[in-house]
Amino acid sequence: MRQGIRQVFRSGKFIVGFVLFTVLLLVTFVYPLIFRYAPLQIIAQGTFFPPGIYVNVFDSVTSPAKYLLNLDDAAAKRIASRFSAEDRQAMKDWLVADGVPEGAIDLADTASLLDLWTGRFDPTKSRPGMTIAKLRYYQRLDTSIKGLLSTQGLTIAAKNPDSGGLEEIGSVAQSDYVNVNQVANVRVLPLGTDNFGRDVLTELVAALATSLKIGLVAGTVATLIGLALGLLAGYIGGLVDDIIMFFTNLFTVIPSFVLMILISFSIGQEHRGALTIAGVIGLTSWVWTTRAVRAQVLSLRNRDHVNLSKLSGHSVAYIIVADILPYIASYVVMAFILQMSAGILSEAGLSILGLGPRTTEVPTLGLMMNWAMIYQAQILGKWWAYFPVIVVIALITFSMNLMNTGLDQVFNPALRD
Repeated sequence: MRQGIRQVFRSGKFIVGFVLFTVLLLVTFVYPLIFRYAPLQIIAQGTFFPPGIYVNVFDSVTSPAKYLLNLDDAAAKRIASRFSAEDRQAMKDWLVADGVPEGAIDLADTASLLDLWTGRFDPTKSRPGMTIAKLRYYQRLDTSIKGLLSTQGLTIAAKNPDSGGLEEIGSVAQSDYVNVNQVANVRVLPLGTDNFGRDVLTELVAALATSLKIGLVAGTVATLIGLALGLLAGYIGGLVDDIIMFFTNLFTVIPSFVLMILISFSIGQEHRGALTIAGVIGLTSWVWTTRAVRAQVLSLRNRDHVNLSKLSGHSVAYIIVADILPYIASYVVMAFILQMSAGILSEAGLSILGLGPRTTEVPTLGLMMNWAMIYQAQILGKWWAYFPVIVVIALITFSMNLMNTGLDQVFNPALRD
């Protein structure tokens, strides 16, 4: 056993994969201890604020709402983040179709363009040939640019220790340049916010932890089912083998992802928790593990040590556990790693289709992709809403596949150099 463990940790691929996976795992534990923010806490109004330094005013004298202000060239960046060149061109196309002369529209003059738009745009009016998705885009654009040129500053307030009420202690104009260290409630958002105004980094770490739990549960369920059926089919054989292989072949013909979709849809949104989805994935992903374990057991059941155990009068359960299982333990570990990786990818696929865990609880990597797609982050160029999620999913699967390849090279003599 010790020699096998030493050989595993001599594999360069396994070490790289193990270190990468460990780093991702540690992030999910360490980050919440340092930054105690709820992953689904809305920290801003508006949509898709870019990465940067922001000020949160949670207790405002003028309004109970939560405000967000970018301190670096605040006014210009605020307008650019909510009113891109693509948005201006789309507004021009609408106005021209509404009868406004093209020469009367100046895309560089934000004030005049907004005046034309406010006077002409009707959110209930659709143009001939315009799709529903395009109309929804114009409606969201109209909502996001309301109050865009407002110069009203933000009020900084604090609780009076005597009266317990709010007391104004200062204000920050949208054009002010201030010392960040002297302003309360400063937050750095390395990955900006999503369409709901939530910190993408905090949400991403929480989603990573949830997806890892889903992968762990799904991988465990699939591996245990596949291991049990494969051991029974391979060792006992006969009618038991025929029955198990009949159902295995039946599930092989039906794509597992289609089964996941059908089962998840039948469960219903209100009952789809993270563990429920993990169970669904595990119950539909055991087929190839069963076939692979059965093949391994067929090559072991007539070995000398197994025959000797039979002659000694040991029970079937003892022979399977003591004489066969230790010889395929390394293969079972590799199967579990692959099943866990496949479980994370399956959850992402289901969530993108809207069939993942319910959105009222903790986020998952798939749900973050789903939210980004619904609010057209990829079309609007808001890369921070979806690209970090893609990178994290790639890192997880890459680390697990590296560990699996390293183990395969250690325990499979045919692959050794």
